[in-house]
Amino acid sequence: MSHSPRIHTILSCTLLVVAGGAGASACGSDSHPLSSKPYDAAGQIAFNGPVGNKKANPDQPLEVTAQGKDARITDVTATDAAGRYVAGELSADGSRWHSTTPLAADTAYEVKISTEDSDGAPGHKALTFQTGAAKAKALKVEFGPQAGTYGVGQPVTAKLSAPVKDKRARAVVERALTVRSTPAVEGAWHWADSETLHYRPKEYWPAGATIEATSRLAGIKVDDRLRGTATKPLRLKTGDKIEAVVNASSHWMTIYRNGEEINSIPVTTGKAGYSTRNGVKVVLGKEYFVRMRGTSIGIPTGSSDSYDLPVYYATRVTHSGEYVHAAPWSAGSHGYANVSHGCVGMSTGNAAWFYNTVRQGDIVRTINSYGETMPTFGNGYGDWNISWKKWREGSVLLAGTREGQSPADAARLRPQV
Repeated sequence: MSHSPRIHTILSCTLLVVAGGAGASACGSDSHPLSSKPYDAAGQIAFNGPVGNKKANPDQPLEVTAQGKDARITDVTATDAAGRYVAGELSADGSRWHSTTPLAADTAYEVKISTEDSDGAPGHKALTFQTGAAKAKALKVEFGPQAGTYGVGQPVTAKLSAPVKDKRARAVVERALTVRSTPAVEGAWHWADSETLHYRPKEYWPAGATIEATSRLAGIKVDDRLRGTATKPLRLKTGDKIEAVVNASSHWMTIYRNGEEINSIPVTTGKAGYSTRNGVKVVLGKEYFVRMRGTSIGIPTGSSDSYDLPVYYATRVTHSGEYVHAAPWSAGSHGYANVSHGCVGMSTGNAAWFYNTVRQGDIVRTINSYGETMPTFGNGYGDWNISWKKWREGSVLLAGTREGQSPADAARLRPQV
């Protein structure tokens, strides 16, 4: 072992007189073990990584152990080629360190190990290795919607290629998926089902924001059967805050831009038995022309409620066929009565104005209807119809934590999921 000799007691320093009358201490700084250059700690440690050109099994945890009674591990830092840290635990006596998070497949790693001997002299060793291919099935993630500019109500979605049901596996997925906005806002993922996550902020996105979704799941073990793959990042922007409030009892729709009223339109909404859904809906898309038939919502042909109509300037707000659209056939009821089969109808001119004003992601909120509340998932984006507290409960990492508390904060107070 090529480190400084052990010095148990330092009695004194002798002043030496040299030419010119200068004084120098015989005890230089290099005489103390703590000031010596770190020695090669290879003889003090054992590492379970691969030997030579062999590749490590990504499913096997890393382990570093101290060798000999005088050796002690003081620190271990493991990172992959992308700079991601591998979490680990070091025993109190410094005899063993092991990783506590999965390794990525087909990835280069560096492990830096610090040690000390019985006198406290420091040792150091850096090791590198490559992990092999994963045997598990690839788990792909696709962010949505497509890149572009949207209204402030547009959630970010993450669609998985396979179901993830286990709580621990979901935590791995959630930790790897990140959404950031400029300006910054508080937000959270919510599991809509075992293959779909939605991300929304506490309130609507700010107008004029930039939103970026990224994944660090590539190569990461999710569970015994799934491993993450690389995901294309997503970048969105938001436009002005456009919100249309449909009052089903007064039969008027008021439209706001960034909080200021810009128009008020007489409308008709769903009649008895077909009441328009209450709550917040998000514009899904716009269709200049749609052929609307009663059979599409379960009304049989020949029924007194049956219809087959050409519809223009149709702005869709649910997957099941609720639109804001032109309804010239019911002009006498606009502003006075609810006579539709669930859609919000208005004059052709007003429908054209609305169609040209809104974009995907804008907000249409219905109040004072006899209809049920728009469901959170399954028929479009009803994400804003539940409280922020309940939304956070749909996140594996945030469930049970206080509002404003991050997953990192929560981890300090409770065990990792």
